[in-house]
Amino acid sequence: MDISLIVSNILNPPILFFFLGMTAVFVKSDLEIPAPMPKLFSLYLLFAIGFKGGVELIKSGVTQEVVLTLAAAMMMACVVPIYTFFILKWKLDTYDAAAIAATYGSISAVTFITASAFLTELGIAFDGYMVAALALMESPAIIVGLILVNIFTNDGKREFSWPEVLQEAFLNSSVFLLVGSLLIGVLTGEHGWKVLEPFTQGLFYGVLTFFLLDMGLVAARRIKDLQKTGVFLILFAILIPILNAGIGLAIAKFIGMPRGDSLLFAVLCASASYIAVPAAMRMTVPEANPSLYVSTALAVTFPFNIIVGIPLYLYGINLFWR
Repeated sequence: MDISLIVSNILNPPILFFFLGMTAVFVKSDLEIPAPMPKLFSLYLLFAIGFKGGVELIKSGVTQEVVLTLAAAMMMACVVPIYTFFILKWKLDTYDAAAIAATYGSISAVTFITASAFLTELGIAFDGYMVAALALMESPAIIVGLILVNIFTNDGKREFSWPEVLQEAFLNSSVFLLVGSLLIGVLTGEHGWKVLEPFTQGLFYGVLTFFLLDMGLVAARRIKDLQKTGVFLILFAILIPILNAGIGLAIAKFIGMPRGDSLLFAVLCASASYIAVPAAMRMTVPEANPSLYVSTALAVTFPFNIIVGIPLYLYGINLFWR
């Protein structure tokens, strides 16, 4: 593998600030980001990438490539929870296996945004409509996870409040803002982009950097929970993203995605949700242990992907896209 890709990624300011946040916890610094700020940063990032994606989508139009990419995204969001569930069932009960499988079937918007920044730094183009794939992949895994619980538990009377589940899956704040921003970008097009560019573009990297500083703090604090997961789940949290990214890259190659889009698709396939799915699982599957599905996604998979995974997947693209 080309080590220079990893070095280039690590030396990006957002990644270095992620390390700084982790270091602050390890050395027991009192560094703390006020609670409302990370939420504001998260909303801003979703707003910015959603709006830009909408503007780019109206430029490119709804082509066969766009339709195939979005269909592939939906397929992976539904299929990944199924095969990861059966892998997890070797060691875990149905509730924990379904919750973790749903987590890995969904996506991390911040990992996607970090990959976008990495591509921009390298000067590799990518299409804005990949944001639509991001939006489509967040929710289906929640539904699949709950179906798996219903099928593989002995309690035949177990019922969910499906209206609440569907609202949490499809109308949670991140999905709602992302899709809404995408639609507004489509409606306003280039004119809207020119009006908002100083806000959506000029502040983007600074906000991403500050947000990853906070994510470093949060991830480091979750590391202690890994003691409860055991070696099996730690290996799962590293190897499954690589497997999912490999499948994603094969699909991207088959569809004919360009390099930048292929990396973003692989990152979507490889990432795991640490916000939307855990919130839904706490509400609908209280028997599942949150320390398992949150700590694996946040303390293992998220750092792995943004530090090593993104350049690793790009190396795979460079190797097979020749």
